[in-house]
Amino acid sequence: MAFFSTCSGQVPDSVYNSNIKTPQLFLYGNQLESPIIRMGSSDRLELHFDDLDGDVKNYFYTYQLCNADWTPANISQFDYIRGFSESRISSYRFSSIALTRYTHYQAIVPDVNCSPILSGNYLLKVFLDGDTSKLVFTRRFLVTEMGASIGAQFTQPSDPQLSYTHQKIQFSVNTRSLPLANPFQQVKVVLLQNNRWDNAVYLNKPSFFSGNVFQYNSDEDCSFPGGKQWRWVDLQSFRFQSDRIHHADYQKTSTTIYLKPDQDRSGQGYIFFNDINGLYYIQTTESINPLWQTDYATVHFSFVPYRNTPFSDKDVYLLGKLTDYAQTDSIRMNFNAGKGLYETDVVLKQGYYNYMYVTVDRDDSTRRPSFEFTEGNSTETENDYTILVYYRSMGGRVDQLVGIAKMNSLNNKQGN
Repeated sequence: MAFFSTCSGQVPDSVYNSNIKTPQLFLYGNQLESPIIRMGSSDRLELHFDDLDGDVKNYFYTYQLCNADWTPANISQFDYIRGFSESRISSYRFSSIALTRYTHYQAIVPDVNCSPILSGNYLLKVFLDGDTSKLVFTRRFLVTEMGASIGAQFTQPSDPQLSYTHQKIQFSVNTRSLPLANPFQQVKVVLLQNNRWDNAVYLNKPSFFSGNVFQYNSDEDCSFPGGKQWRWVDLQSFRFQSDRIHHADYQKTSTTIYLKPDQDRSGQGYIFFNDINGLYYIQTTESINPLWQTDYATVHFSFVPYRNTPFSDKDVYLLGKLTDYAQTDSIRMNFNAGKGLYETDVVLKQGYYNYMYVTVDRDDSTRRPSFEFTEGNSTETENDYTILVYYRSMGGRVDQLVGIAKMNSLNNKQGN
């Protein structure tokens, strides 16, 4: 039975209908590229998702413009959408070969008849039957324009307790010719690590301000725990098991894959290996179309805590794009006292996945995830960082995204 969310309950990157799997929104042609498009450009995004009911439904999508903190902007859709306010998803294909029956839907957005005309944070909302109250899932994307320039570099935290575990970005923002009557209220900055929003840092005030230049350099505001390189599992084939797979249970209509138990890494030193920083991509090693000819499996994850002892005051979660970095009951891991480990199951499509384990203090109202007791933190870890600059005109009702910069901690270089 389908469950629909009302629009008032919308949450970014959430799935409200249990038969929807693998919703993806990424830059055209690259599953690992963030859904960011430039205002006035030819940039396009790919939208993909599977409906495990295996039938045909009337799916539509629309856009919701949001502020820097992802609260809905208080303006009409007519003010930020050109053309129609919604568009039907007409491209679909029934699964074949796969044991799991599903219908794959896809679209290229923005559509020429339904496109955003303001920069900022957007929710792409997919819903049924032209009825926006039947919300099925949401995905974030960003629309940027050039209004501010950013200069950034990595520096060592001045606090010696953070020197070996944290990564600090020192940066400046030049707002150029943007009219600033009240700079501290008009300019906001958001820092992202590996394109995650669950641990985003929101900066409303700079460390120093002069003219049109904002300086940010405090340890408290500009430092992130480094974590470690992401764990991985190769599920590009269910027949030929990769090295992370312990065993598989093959049934006539389904597959269950059991991964080798993951050990606590918090006491281990840093080791570099290539990862994709928490993302995943749908792919197969066999010569079939990965969109509608790859299969699904129930994948069993398990984490072994220190001395096989459960945390008395913390919950453990599986973290990564495969879970949308969520902290829901279905993602929270359960402790198996007989085996001395935490475990959970996730239904995944064939592909290559990064993941980690995090703890969340039950008494922490911020629900901020931590690597400290599961993975450990190192200042040497390779991570991607994104700096987002928002501007609101005096009397304006929305935060415009006027600047963006990307950096990688390994090469200490700034990219576009």
